[in-house]
Amino acid sequence: MVAQQHAKGIAPLIAQALRKSPEFVYIAGRWFPKSLIVDVGEGQRNVAEALLDMARGGPLPTGKLLGEVELPPGVNPKLAEFSLDLALQEDPRFDEVGPAGEVAWFLHRLEPEAVRKAPLFLQYQPIEHDRSLLSEDMLDLEQRLDDELSPPETQMDDESNEIQIALVFPHWRVGSLPLTKRVSRLFPTAYESPRVRFDFVDAQTGDRFQGWVVRPQKYIVGLRDWYLRRGLMPGSLVHVRRGEKPGEVIVSAEAHRSSKEWVRTALVGADGGVVYATLKQQVESSFDERMVIYLPGELGALEVGWQRRAGKVQNLDRVVMETVRELAKLNTQNHVHAVEIYSAMNLIMRCPPAPLLAWLTSHEQIQHVGHLHFRAAEAG
Repeated sequence: MVAQQHAKGIAPLIAQALRKSPEFVYIAGRWFPKSLIVDVGEGQRNVAEALLDMARGGPLPTGKLLGEVELPPGVNPKLAEFSLDLALQEDPRFDEVGPAGEVAWFLHRLEPEAVRKAPLFLQYQPIEHDRSLLSEDMLDLEQRLDDELSPPETQMDDESNEIQIALVFPHWRVGSLPLTKRVSRLFPTAYESPRVRFDFVDAQTGDRFQGWVVRPQKYIVGLRDWYLRRGLMPGSLVHVRRGEKPGEVIVSAEAHRSSKEWVRTALVGADGGVVYATLKQQVESSFDERMVIYLPGELGALEVGWQRRAGKVQNLDRVVMETVRELAKLNTQNHVHAVEIYSAMNLIMRCPPAPLLAWLTSHEQIQHVGHLHFRAAEAG
């Protein structure tokens, strides 16, 4: 009874004391006396590597590896398991990718490239901005857009078992989803592991395919082929819900009500420049009308531009002004909504809502005409 009443206060203090003590080691939520650990040599770790190699990298639980990695006879099974876990954790060849409460191992070199390193399109060079410039409407919009790069304290907290996500170009191109507060509730997490392996399940077909939660960079990857099969595009709506079994997440996308639709279309020139037109296109999935961007043809010139700008701090002045002017041509009043600008900006560079909104509200060449609509000021 006493333990139940005071556990929340006592447990952090115990964990803090254990971390400071050289006599204990920690892995996957468990502590163990260091003096009892069984030595696991390089040869035994090489056997574990070979087993994972044959399993296409993994994941394999520790118990499967113990069957082939020979430890001294008579060792307590739990001690043997913990000792092997600790040895693999300290060897850079191995990656612990199991969800909280489970230990599963993967060969780091055989993980998908988008798991080992943040893809170009998700890399963000922080843009200095003044959050005090954001109005209540803008702060509300920032929360609704639910961008993983927004500060955690501003993100939506939704306990629903199913959510809807509108894709921006970087996530569509990579085949990823943002790992925000509300999204993370539906996906497996871990005590410490930076990467967690799980299964996506297509709600329509039941097909299963590999997914990864990449916690440090705040994204979930593994959907690129599925996006293409479902005919998704930037602005398409993806539905995500918890699976019936631990370690699985179900995804779906609603088919569009008609095959042809007048939609915002980005036309990319050979120099990587983008112009917009409203054109009738073959549309296969439902979409957010403000975020949709149809991309006909190849993306080579667009991607070259991303590569050229990689690692550089972007000058918002030119990019935003060009974007606003291009989008304004599609509206008879020459007004552009902030969501449309946000979606189009992310076609050119990775940009969360706050820096963009702060720029729009403070720049002398931009007029805020109400209800989060903006226009370029007339020269004069």
